[in-house]
Amino acid sequence: EDRAPLSVLTMVRGQAWLLPDDGEPALVGPGDVAVVRGPGAYTLADRPDTPVEVTVGPDQRCSTPEGEDLAERLALGVRTWGRPGPGAAVMLSGTYQAPGEIGRLLLGALPAVLVRPAGAADATLIGLLATEVARDEPGQEIVLDRLLDLLLIGVLRAWLAAPGAGAPGWYRAQGDPVVGVALRLLHEEPAYGWTVAELARRAGVSRAALARRFTELVGEPPVAHLTGWRLALAADLLREPDATVGSVARRVGYGSAFALSAAFKRVRGVS
Repeated sequence: EDRAPLSVLTMVRGQAWLLPDDGEPALVGPGDVAVVRGPGAYTLADRPDTPVEVTVGPDQRCSTPEGEDLAERLALGVRTWGRPGPGAAVMLSGTYQAPGEIGRLLLGALPAVLVRPAGAADATLIGLLATEVARDEPGQEIVLDRLLDLLLIGVLRAWLAAPGAGAPGWYRAQGDPVVGVALRLLHEEPAYGWTVAELARRAGVSRAALARRFTELVGEPPVAHLTGWRLALAADLLREPDATVGSVARRVGYGSAFALSAAFKRVRGVS
């Protein structure tokens, strides 16, 4: 019940049942990687019918279902909790508390629970995570964050490449020889004053051909996609400590803070 927007779980030893409150149970075996899209609650257990013994709240506080704090009782060392014993299952887990707007464009397409076997590279990362998580050295949090990032990226890449994965139209369209060129231009240079005619010229097709194919593959016209991308990027940039609305507006292609606020109001209903 930590309500994390995104969680990554992997079994180092043994197996566990992952039971989302609103979804089908999934068995996570040794080497499997599970990605859980929040904020819905889920249960991890040795069997689907095992009663809940520990609840993890939004502050990562572990307690019994009755509210008794278990943090000290279950502590086994640095970043390690549980009940040790012969044959005990070992799981590594990490959460992402605030995915950016750009990330949400992709993560929103994920199923509530995604379980995939780890590839060779992922298995190496899992081993490194298992080793690093027990250490307590300077810079350790950064090391763990990056390893978790790499593991998540590997799993998402494999899922997105699978037929019928449900990836967003703009992600699939990046492999198209025409629309892919236009998407890269829009994403890499959002501040440029793009027109459909300019994009078509760069892609080597007519304006009508680009507009038709872009809308067919991405699900929206080029200018509408650019607007959504600019606003998502702006929302991320505005989280930076020293950001101002005016500076962010210029970085994403709006001439003033007022123009950016007006775009947010028009598209998202907030300014």
